[in-house]
Amino acid sequence: MNRRNFLRSSAVATIGGLTVRGSSSPLLAPLLSDVTEDRVLVIVQLYGGNDGLNTVIPLDQYTTLAVKRPNVLIPPSQVLPLTGLPNTGLHPSLGGLRDLWEDGKLAIVQGVSYPDPNFSHFRATDIMETGANSDQVLSSGWTGRYLNMEYPNFPAGYPNVDMPDPLAIRIGGPIGPGLQFQGVSMGTAIYGTDDPLNLTGNIYNDPVSASCSGGKLDFVRQVQRQTDLYGDVIQAAAASGCTHSDQYPGENDPGAELGAALRIVAQLICGGLKTKIYWVSIDGFDTHAQQVVADDHTMGTHAGLLQGLSESIRAFQDDLAQLGLEDRVLGMTFSEFGRRIVDNASLGTDHGSAQPMFLFGTPVISGMMGTNPNIPANANFQTNLAMQYDFRSVYASVLKDWFCLSDQDIDAILLDNYQPLNLVDPAGCLSAGVHAINQGAGTNVMSAYPNPFTDRTTLSYTSSGGRLMIQVFDEQGRLVSTVVNQPTPAGTYTVDVDLGDRPAGIYYARLQNEGTQQVRNLLKVR
Repeated sequence: MNRRNFLRSSAVATIGGLTVRGSSSPLLAPLLSDVTEDRVLVIVQLYGGNDGLNTVIPLDQYTTLAVKRPNVLIPPSQVLPLTGLPNTGLHPSLGGLRDLWEDGKLAIVQGVSYPDPNFSHFRATDIMETGANSDQVLSSGWTGRYLNMEYPNFPAGYPNVDMPDPLAIRIGGPIGPGLQFQGVSMGTAIYGTDDPLNLTGNIYNDPVSASCSGGKLDFVRQVQRQTDLYGDVIQAAAASGCTHSDQYPGENDPGAELGAALRIVAQLICGGLKTKIYWVSIDGFDTHAQQVVADDHTMGTHAGLLQGLSESIRAFQDDLAQLGLEDRVLGMTFSEFGRRIVDNASLGTDHGSAQPMFLFGTPVISGMMGTNPNIPANANFQTNLAMQYDFRSVYASVLKDWFCLSDQDIDAILLDNYQPLNLVDPAGCLSAGVHAINQGAGTNVMSAYPNPFTDRTTLSYTSSGGRLMIQVFDEQGRLVSTVVNQPTPAGTYTVDVDLGDRPAGIYYARLQNEGTQQVRNLLKVR
C-alpha cells in the first residue's frame, strides 16, 4: 500500500469526530464515505507584493545581484540550501518550508506573472483573485466560478443534506473577489469558531407585511437563517475534540494570526466540514522601506514575515499529519506581484512583476518548475523579472489535477485556455458520484436549453411569486440584457434569449426572485 492509500484508509480514525458532530441534527450529518474522499484547497494570500528574489534566491545569479541589490541581498552563506537544487536556496527565515522541501511536500513555481502586469495593489489583487487579463474587469473570482460550476444551484436551497456546510470559508478577513460569483458570495467569512455567525433572536418571529418592504425584510431573514446554520456547523466542527500540533507560532511570535487561522482550518477539516476551499492571509509584504536591517540583511520586516509564513505552514502540515488528513489537503501561496530587481536607498524594494509561488502538502509533485530568473547586467530601477508561467496555468493545474475537472470545464472557469503544469499528483481524483451529488444539491430554479447554442437559447425558470428579474451578463460582468423584470405569479415559465448579434463566448444568466438568486452559465459557440 502506498503512502497516499495508507493515509486515506487511516483517516477513518477521525470519523469519531464526524459522528459526534453529525449526531446533533439530520441536516448536519455528512455522508462519511464522501467526506473521507473529498479534497480541500487552502489558499494563503501574501498581501503587499512579496520580494521573490529574497525569498527564492538564485545563487547562480549572485554576482550580478550583489551589484543590483547591495542594500537588501542575503549573504550567500546564510541562504538555506535545497537538496537537488545546488544553484537555488531559500531565505534563512524559511526553515519550515525547507523542511517541507526535504520531505517532498513543497513545489516552487518560478516567474509567475501575466502579460502587461499592473503595479497597483488594488488592481493587481483583483487580477490575481479573478483570473482576469490586465485589460479585463471581472465580477467573479476563479474559485468563485469553480464553486458555481461544482454547486450550480447555490445559494438556493442551501444548506442541505448533500452540502450542509459552507462551500468556502475565509478566515481573518472579508470575502474578496476571489470567492465571489456574479454578485453572490460563495463563501462565509469568520474570525473565530465560537458560533461566529450567531444572529438568532426574535428577528424571525415577527410577521412581515405583504408590501414591498415586507418582501425585502423576508429576504434579509432568509440570508440570516442560512448564516445562522453555517455558524452552527462551524461551531460544532470546532468542538469535535481533535488534538492539534504544538508547533504553531505563539501569540507574540511572527505569523501568530496566520498560524491561528491555519489551526482553525485544521480544526474544521478534522471536525468533518465538507468545505472545499479555505482562504487565509498574511499582510505586510509592501516592503518599500526597512525590508532588511542595514547591518544584517537576514533580519528585518521581510524576515519576520517569511518566518511567520514558514512556521505557520510547517505547523499546519504537522497538524494534518497527526490528524491523518494530509492526503486530503493541498495548499498554495500567492501575492499580487513581486518586486523590482534593483533595490532602493530605503533598504527596500519597489513594485515589480514576476513572483515565485509555493504549493505545499503531500499531493504536490515536489520540485521547482521553471529556472532561476535571469538577472540582466544592465538592469535599472525599471527592470522587471521575466515572466515564465502565467498564474492561470497554476490555477489550471489545481483545477485539473486536484479538483479533477475536464479541460472544457477548466477553460470555462478560467475564461480561456491555459496549459496546466505538472504540480499536483493527479492520482485518486474524486469519484463521479460525489460530483453528481454536488451538481444536484440545492434547488434548481433556472435552466437553459440548448446550451451550448449558436444564436439563441431558452431559459426555463420557476417563480415562487413576487417580483422576478432575469439579466444576462457577458464574461466581464457587463449587462447584456434584462429579459424579465416584473411581478410573476408562482409557476414555471420560459423566455427566449437571443444573443445572435453577440460574439461567441461565456455569458451568465442571473435570476433574482425575492429571496432566491441563481446564476447559470451560457456558452455561445460559432
